[in-house]
Amino acid sequence: MDVILLERVPKLGQMGDVVKVKPGFARNYLLPLKKALRATKDNIAYFETQRKVLEATNLDRRKDAEGAAAKMGDAKVTLIRQASEALQLYGSVSSRDIADAAVAAGFKIERKQVELDKPIKSLGAHKIKVHLHPEVTVEITALVARSPDEAEFLAKGGTLVAETERAAAEAAEAAQRAAAQAAALFEAKPADEAAPAAEGEAAAAPAAEAKAEPAAGEAAEKPAKKAGKKK
Repeated sequence: MDVILLERVPKLGQMGDVVKVKPGFARNYLLPLKKALRATKDNIAYFETQRKVLEATNLDRRKDAEGAAAKMGDAKVTLIRQASEALQLYGSVSSRDIADAAVAAGFKIERKQVELDKPIKSLGAHKIKVHLHPEVTVEITALVARSPDEAEFLAKGGTLVAETERAAAEAAEAAQRAAAQAAALFEAKPADEAAPAAEGEAAAAPAAEAKAEPAAGEAAEKPAKKAGKKK
């Protein structure tokens, strides 16, 4: 189906462009949201007569969106949900939930402006894109937590760890400590065994010297006896 765009549509075209799209996309999205008209002769002629008005209206909307984006920069919205020890939600967070949380925080946005490919099903800080205008997009953070304190922890840059992961990490640390202690003990043991051996060798040396001295005396006496016989 050929349509003429009444505003910029990402990955499709700019205002006034005539583009070919799938019929379902046109009927379910572009036409009901007044982002496009069927590209008939009458509609194209109508668009040309209204182009200046449409461009002026689009410019005003863009300025408003840019002002809202400046206020929403680095915005964080909190959503309190129940979850398991594995950080998985008992349910999910939808684009409507995020829009409602943003409105509660003082920002004026609609569900259709929230870009969410699939519902959020885990705790944590999730980056969300909000399209305030076809040419203005802002990123906010959805803090999905089990309590306000947990949300505050996430807002400060903290990271939640599942109980199973925490237990595994603690077990790994304990195993590392045990291995280090065993290695230190193994290195110290040969040194302890070498000390008595060295002491034994040092004690044996004087004894050997003592044995050697009588032997030398006996050797000296033998020549003396031989000399007496000659007389």
